[in-house]
Amino acid sequence: MAPKKTSTKNKTGDKIIDITIKEENTIKPAPINIEEDSSKKNQNQNNAEKKVQTPGEKITPKPQEKKEKIKKISKEKSKGKRLRHETFGIYIYKVLKQVHKDIGISKRSMRIMNSFMNDVYERLASESANLVRYNKKHTLSAREVQSAVKLILPGELAKHAIIEGAKAVNKIASTQKN
Repeated sequence: MAPKKTSTKNKTGDKIIDITIKEENTIKPAPINIEEDSSKKNQNQNNAEKKVQTPGEKITPKPQEKKEKIKKISKEKSKGKRLRHETFGIYIYKVLKQVHKDIGISKRSMRIMNSFMNDVYERLASESANLVRYNKKHTLSAREVQSAVKLILPGELAKHAIIEGAKAVNKIASTQKN
C-alpha cells in the first residue's frame, strides 16, 4: 500500500499541517509551513517568503524586525511629558561658590545636601504652621518662621540663620517699595 498524504487546517486556518500515513498506520508529522500574515504580504508582495518549521523548533524573528519594535516603543515613551524633579541643587551650588570658589561638589554629595535641605524645610514649615495655629491666626508671617528657627536649630546656628533671614526680608521689602 502506498503512503497517503493528507493536509488539514487548524481552527484559525493560518497554518497547514501535512501528515504522511505509512503502511504501518503510524503518523509522521511533516514540516509546518507558516506564511506571513496578510499585512506583511501587502508590504512585501515581491519578497514573500515562507518559513519552514519542524516540530519542536522555534522561529526567531529577523534582527531588523526586532529593531523596528524597539524604535516604536521608544517613540511612544518619548511622546509623554518629562517629569520635573525640583531640587535645591542650583542654590546649594551658588552658596558653595560664594564660600569656596575653587571647590566643587559630587552628585552623591549634592543628593545628600538636597535631602538635608528638604528635611530642614519640612521641619521649619511644620513648626511655623503649628505656631500659627497656636496663636489662632490664619497668616504665616516672618515672626512665626523666626520663632520656628529658634526652636529647631541649635545655638549659634539659629542666631546666624535669623540674621540672614532678616537681611533677606529687608532686601525684598526695599525692592518692593521702589
